[in-house]
Amino acid sequence: MKKHIVIVGGGFAGINLIKSLKNDKRFRITLVDKNNYHFFPPLIYQVATSFIEASNISYPIRKFISSYNNVHFQMGSLVKVVPEEKILETETGPLKYDYLVLGLGTESNFFGMDNVRKCALPMKNIEEALYLRNHILLNLEESARNKNISEAKKIQNIVIAGGGPTGVELAGMLAEMGRYIAEKEYPEIKLGLSNLYLVDALPTLLSPMSKVAQQTAYDTLKKLGVKIVLNVSVKDYVDEKVILSDGTTIETKTLIWTSGVVGRSVPGLPEASIGKGKRILVDAFNKVRYTDDIYALGDICLQTTDADFPNGHPQLAQVAIQQGKNLGANFKRMDAQKDLVPFKYNNKGSMAIISKFNAVVDLPKFSYNGFIAWLTWLFIHVIPLVGFRNQLRLAFDWFRLFITNNPSIRLILYPKRSSNKEE
Repeated sequence: MKKHIVIVGGGFAGINLIKSLKNDKRFRITLVDKNNYHFFPPLIYQVATSFIEASNISYPIRKFISSYNNVHFQMGSLVKVVPEEKILETETGPLKYDYLVLGLGTESNFFGMDNVRKCALPMKNIEEALYLRNHILLNLEESARNKNISEAKKIQNIVIAGGGPTGVELAGMLAEMGRYIAEKEYPEIKLGLSNLYLVDALPTLLSPMSKVAQQTAYDTLKKLGVKIVLNVSVKDYVDEKVILSDGTTIETKTLIWTSGVVGRSVPGLPEASIGKGKRILVDAFNKVRYTDDIYALGDICLQTTDADFPNGHPQLAQVAIQQGKNLGANFKRMDAQKDLVPFKYNNKGSMAIISKFNAVVDLPKFSYNGFIAWLTWLFIHVIPLVGFRNQLRLAFDWFRLFITNNPSIRLILYPKRSSNKEE
């Protein structure tokens, strides 16, 4: 009898688990995802800033699995898990499983601030990135025709909440967008009224990274004109005013939220299985605590059994990739009745791009920055993309756009069904 493995989430963890079990006759796999594509989250900010197309970092799931005879796809969202019956209920129907693997990832954490949740612009998926792209381009158009000074400031000001890698990379990209594009293509706009703020509650940018990376990010963004506000957090967003914890306010129509994440909810799991940040607690083999035959991988799981990471692993793509591969190998060991191998993260470092031809790279034993770091960043971010065509297109587009400073995809598109259908 083939074991039926149901995987929820087509991210790095789920995709790499599938790769490790592809065409293995011992297993039948069903991948469940609310989207019909896999995408590369580390580059989503480049979609939001009109630098690359969404298709450059996305790949159809059905095309990816088309050569795997033991893998099927069901499009739909998780509704709940019924552990005692080994059933996963989804929007598109129930699935009976032998093993259930949860790789749903995370969602934005608004820390209980309702106004921020309703009005801020998160950037966790393709849809949100495209919405943010439209919002920025529409604001530029509105600024070009606006004659009211105070209103112009509000339209042109941008506040980014969160000084981690995503916030830093986004700030650098927006600053260069203003320098190379807005100045040339929007001559009506008085750019002296524009301010780009990067706000973080911690005393440094890129807090998980080295001091070299932190200082490089700070100095580079300062030179680009970014107003960096540290040791201060966003407390509210009311009437298009960002209210900070020190009492100051910033008028803006654009609050971009990159300030934290929490695990996605999985109804049906025991409450005791959920830890800090709504992450799912797992053992050394990624099995969800207090359950049988349910596993969790990637950003959504919290694993404290790795001696080098007693407080859990960083929520990085490499962790998800390695956990997916390790679980795939362990499923094969289970079938062969062999001892399982506990997960141990091989830390390959972290990196962030700050500006044109300038990045920071932290490797386990040393750190470096500048052009070589930028090339490293470029190389590392192309490799994980699914599909050779995506890798080639992205590499070509990057080099062309970084040299010309002129991406040509600044299109304001409104996906909408026509109301004027012909009879």
